[in-house]
Amino acid sequence: MSSVRNARSEASEVLGSGRIAAVLEPSPPAVNEGPWFADHPVAVEDVDDAIVVSPLDDAWTAAAREDPAVARYARDHWLGDLKRLEAVPLTFDATRRALTALAFYVVAPARQVANGKIGLRWTKGGFGTPFFGNDRQVRVEGSRLVVQDGDTVDSVPITTLRAAGNFVGVTPAAPVGIQFRDAPAEIDADTDLEVDAGAIALLDDWFGFATLVLERLHARAGSPTDTRVQLWPEHFDAAIELGDADGGTRASYGASPGDATIPVPYLYVSPWAPQEGEFWGAPFGGAALTIDELSDAPDQVAAALNFLESARSLLG
Repeated sequence: MSSVRNARSEASEVLGSGRIAAVLEPSPPAVNEGPWFADHPVAVEDVDDAIVVSPLDDAWTAAAREDPAVARYARDHWLGDLKRLEAVPLTFDATRRALTALAFYVVAPARQVANGKIGLRWTKGGFGTPFFGNDRQVRVEGSRLVVQDGDTVDSVPITTLRAAGNFVGVTPAAPVGIQFRDAPAEIDADTDLEVDAGAIALLDDWFGFATLVLERLHARAGSPTDTRVQLWPEHFDAAIELGDADGGTRASYGASPGDATIPVPYLYVSPWAPQEGEFWGAPFGGAALTIDELSDAPDQVAAALNFLESARSLLG
């Protein structure tokens, strides 16, 4: 049964008195002002004398060494003392396709109705919206679709797009007013969505891992033209844009759960300007590092960051 989620408050309670958690998941209250209409989970302000424990450095790992309960929580939420990515199950592709359709045709439109935005986030158990409106969040948590309104939570099993739309209050359809080059294929709203618990568990870990890596990259870059880490429903990938477009250094840095060109989860860098050289040999004209290539790395987060930083260095 799903419960009320406030990621920052929940994590701060685990840490104990005097410490405030910076986390990777969205938390209420809803942000109803532009330009983002969303919180920035790792940005903690106005903490007075409290110690901020952040996943952008080793603070969560240090806290985890002090307390086994903190270690378990941090590991499970990709904050510190990190677990490893597991192998891709055979059911993954069908589940990925089903959840891409759910994200694009139901979850993102539920947010767009409120504030015009379609960006999603990693949330524990899968993915979801930032909090919007009157502290509402729509999220996938395992094999269930969850709606949280303040302190009230309801959920249903994931079955069809029509049932999902009825539950969250939208008619299943592409987000309005946006031209998508690579929208997911339309499926009948009454077709059963194939979702497997093991595949969702890997997807959950992949997006948690990716959010941590991209937030650390973002913290290192630190430019006012950077975007925030978001999960884009049309590609179903977590991504951020860094660099200077006029100077030829801007690129999208992201993590896809797989697609028609690369069928397994992969990290990518997609430069805005064409690049030459062996590094940029991915089918889309950029660079890619697959989950299989990460599997044997002693420190998977460090290997992922090294790949992304290498691309940023090559771009200047």
